[in-house]
Amino acid sequence: MNEVNISEDRKKYLKKIKRNKIAIFCTRLIIVVVFIVGWELLADAGIIDSFITSKPSEIVKTFMNLSSNDLLLHLQVTCTETIIGFLLGTILGVLIAIILWWSKFLSKVSEPFLVVLNSLPKVALGPVIIIWVGAGMPAIIVMALAISLIVTVLEILNGFINTDSELIKMAKTFNANKFQILTKIVIPANISTFFNSLKVNVGLSLVGVISGEFLVSKAGLGYLIVYGGQVFQLDLVMTGVIILAIVAAIMYQTIVICEKIVMKKMSGRK
Repeated sequence: MNEVNISEDRKKYLKKIKRNKIAIFCTRLIIVVVFIVGWELLADAGIIDSFITSKPSEIVKTFMNLSSNDLLLHLQVTCTETIIGFLLGTILGVLIAIILWWSKFLSKVSEPFLVVLNSLPKVALGPVIIIWVGAGMPAIIVMALAISLIVTVLEILNGFINTDSELIKMAKTFNANKFQILTKIVIPANISTFFNSLKVNVGLSLVGVISGEFLVSKAGLGYLIVYGGQVFQLDLVMTGVIILAIVAAIMYQTIVICEKIVMKKMSGRK
């Protein structure tokens, strides 16, 4: 009898979770629809200046026009630069965090430099980066790397340092060496920290790429936005911004899906 009651309670709980997810999705959808419809109506009524803010119908027309021209080229350039910058920032960030965790001396020495570099406006380094590596894609990737790398190092290192000290002490009593502690305790305990870092890193990489494209690119979504501003085509600017938002959302959701798969496999092994 208890098993039946537990089963019924479980079903009710799952239904409640499902209804809550549906309610959240519907609320989000309503907010987006109300925003778009309100934007269009206010622009048509002249309450807001459609020359400055554009409006959804004009953005759709601009998007269709871009789709039949060079939109895929600009999208491919931005996505390629973002993925390269994201991967480099993630790999180098994790490696540097491991080195700093391994050596407390290096960690203490580098701490103030990391804080200063993290607070430094990276866009100010744009002209210097262009002189160092040249104009074009290399400069844009370096800009993305400059913005995302330090944040990745700090977040991963913080997770490593705050790993359960009792587990580490217990491993040491069994004569575990530092490499074993790293691979068997520290890294597995920080999988969620790693994915949180990826979520932040993908956005920062995109910001770095767009900042670089503002300065030096001849193609890409950042180039489209700058060009639209220069010729006062605000429809083009807003279209570029919306496409950027969609690209960022897709990249973020890809990481979320990967996180769910990895966490599910890890929980299954346990």
